[in-house]
Amino acid sequence: MLPPTFDYQMKRRFFLLFSIFAAALAAGVWLVSEKPSTAVPVELSATHDTANSREALLPLPPVPELSPEKVELGRRLFFEKRLSRDNSMSCASCHDLSRSGTDRSQFPIGINGQTGVVNAPSIFNVSLNFVQFWDGRAASLEEQAAGPVHNPIEMASSWEEVSFKLGKDETYREAFRQLYPQGITGAAIVDAIATFERTLLTPNSRFDRYLRGDSSALDTLERTGYRRFLDYGCASCHQGANIGGNMFQRFGVMGDYFSERQPVKADLGRFNVTGREEDRHVFKVPSLRNVAETPPYFHNGSTRSLDEAVIIMGRYQLGRELPDADIKAIVAFLRTLTGTWQGQAPQ
Repeated sequence: MLPPTFDYQMKRRFFLLFSIFAAALAAGVWLVSEKPSTAVPVELSATHDTANSREALLPLPPVPELSPEKVELGRRLFFEKRLSRDNSMSCASCHDLSRSGTDRSQFPIGINGQTGVVNAPSIFNVSLNFVQFWDGRAASLEEQAAGPVHNPIEMASSWEEVSFKLGKDETYREAFRQLYPQGITGAAIVDAIATFERTLLTPNSRFDRYLRGDSSALDTLERTGYRRFLDYGCASCHQGANIGGNMFQRFGVMGDYFSERQPVKADLGRFNVTGREEDRHVFKVPSLRNVAETPPYFHNGSTRSLDEAVIIMGRYQLGRELPDADIKAIVAFLRTLTGTWQGQAPQ
């Protein structure tokens, strides 16, 4: 009998090989032209657009219908600073819902002013990721929620300590008693937080409206950027409803990104989880939802400019120096991916 990880590993390797092939093919197709692109406006037919949408990019699904009581308890816990040892940090400290679900810092700051080692991604739409954390070490939202509580740099606490502190609060005791027969436990806490996080979707971006048939939702430059995004092969990795978050990929498919900087342990990516050489510098592909509102970019938070992030992707993932006109068009398209939460765009 095959080991239980066989199917997953085969699928992961297939996606990696497919993505490398797609990126190389895209780069090769563009290299046959002797003249750089001038980003001539592209008018996409409804039929062509719909076909590409089915194959690569999809609108966000609606917010799932979940227990309102669990969602509310999870919301309270998301903002609860008693999850940390010194009562100074909550989930919202690094994933600020008023700042597009991030802290907009290169690295998050934990208890006692300690600095993290990877950029904190947005919490919005995180339920659509196939794994959690940049290196994919958590298989579920529940596993992810438990991570920071026990991380000595972030919250530096334990479920025993957290349960004791919350247990002194009558409102928490009653809420857990009604929803969880076991009362206040680590499993119950992460279940409630994950339930709340599953409601943090940002639908109704202009691009979503475009995919659903509103041709006026994007202007000519933005439609051109969408076309360039597809033609360059960006959608071979940034795909699906979350426009990313559903596969692993090497940072530096067509060039050595890390040769120009002093690598640190976090740069090893998934290698830190598996110890496999083929996972060196491999990361979960990030979602591009609300990307214009969530700088800085990449696992190391090294780039604050969206234009520069596109340049780096072209250089190291496609092996191309993208023309300025194409960069402008792609960035214009990426800005259409900002959705809404509670009826307003994340700020």
